[in-house]
Amino acid sequence: LCAKDGGGLFLVVYLVLVLTFGFVLLTTDVAIGRRTKLNALNAYAALGEKWRFLGFLTFLVPALIMTYYSVIGGWILKYLTAYLTTDGSAPAQDGYFTGFITAPVAPIVFTLVFLAFTAFVVYCGVEKGIERYSRILMPGLLLLIVGIAIFSLTLSYQGEDGITRTGLHGLGVYLLPNLEGLTVQRFLQVLLDAMSQLFFSLSVSMGIMITYGSYVKNDIDLNKATNQIEIFDTGVAILAGMMIIPAVFVFLGNDGMASGPSLIFISLPKVFDAMGVFGRPVAIAFFLMMGFAALTSCVSVMETLVANGMELYHKPRKKMCGVVGIYSFITAVLICLGYNKLYFELKLPNGSVGQLLDVMDYISNSFLMPFISLLTSILIGWVIGPDWIIGEVERNGEKFKRAGMYRFMIRYVVPVVMLVLFLVSTGFADLIA
Repeated sequence: LCAKDGGGLFLVVYLVLVLTFGFVLLTTDVAIGRRTKLNALNAYAALGEKWRFLGFLTFLVPALIMTYYSVIGGWILKYLTAYLTTDGSAPAQDGYFTGFITAPVAPIVFTLVFLAFTAFVVYCGVEKGIERYSRILMPGLLLLIVGIAIFSLTLSYQGEDGITRTGLHGLGVYLLPNLEGLTVQRFLQVLLDAMSQLFFSLSVSMGIMITYGSYVKNDIDLNKATNQIEIFDTGVAILAGMMIIPAVFVFLGNDGMASGPSLIFISLPKVFDAMGVFGRPVAIAFFLMMGFAALTSCVSVMETLVANGMELYHKPRKKMCGVVGIYSFITAVLICLGYNKLYFELKLPNGSVGQLLDVMDYISNSFLMPFISLLTSILIGWVIGPDWIIGEVERNGEKFKRAGMYRFMIRYVVPVVMLVLFLVSTGFADLIA
């Protein structure tokens, strides 16, 4: 997203959103979870029976995300396998990615393997599964990101036009805002893209942080904990961009700055191929890191579904893990078939054209998340009152230094901005204009 949205412009917008909206939405979700000690389905009902429907909406988001997240994890696993078992030249060839995702069997096999890893971690539970593996995976992920980011800045390549591009030049593309051709509509799209990234990165407005918040002990400093999440998550996100964008710019220039799957699965393999002897080791490290990141994210999504199912149906973790696993596999197979047997193209309300995976992503990311954030801000800002959240943050006598900012944001700023983003993402803004 940063590559296509004006480089530093997207970065500045994203940082501002993290410090404002990210702080408010994250604090709200975690505080609701810890105070109610319930998952999203029942937590909103505890705030008011009329708001129970909001719990079901938040449950719907991870249910939709789970349909395609393991599919993308399978793509990453495929590329990691390709670089581990071959010389790495094949992934850089034109048509490799398209040939893989349109194949009838291979994508399903790799998705199943990735889904099995995810289900195993969730099956083991919070402490034995999620916390245990996160302690191993997250430090390794951070080291890989830092190492590849530093390596990307040392790269240099002379193109066919005779111009030498360096990693530092690419860093400039990443950090310096590009305002060329910027319009109000374009800025709103950048804002929507940045907010969508924030939703996913901080896992807000989808029930995940409410679920994890319900696991937080009462003696934990909630303000300090949420600050740490903000800082760590944003720092890793910035390093990830520093790792990818300079490398792509060095070998492919501005033409390689695509977004989404095109950047990861088409542009980057060409970059690795152009690195010569260093390409394959760097590619292995990169897709290993991507695999770690995808696994931890997919675990969070599945854990939310399992935990909510356990409360809703009063079933043990093992049984719910099996039910969610079967649901995830069936829906993932459908998503895989969306690139061959079930292929179609649908124009979405935001103006883009998508396949089955894109439709699921649009509904969860561009439609439901802003809508949930809008309703949550109304519930907390005007029905329950901001002091309900602030009181939970200050439960043990801690000082909530940004309490004034929280009150103002949750009551006046978040509802208005989320309404605008919802209108833009659904296409209603164009109708009104």
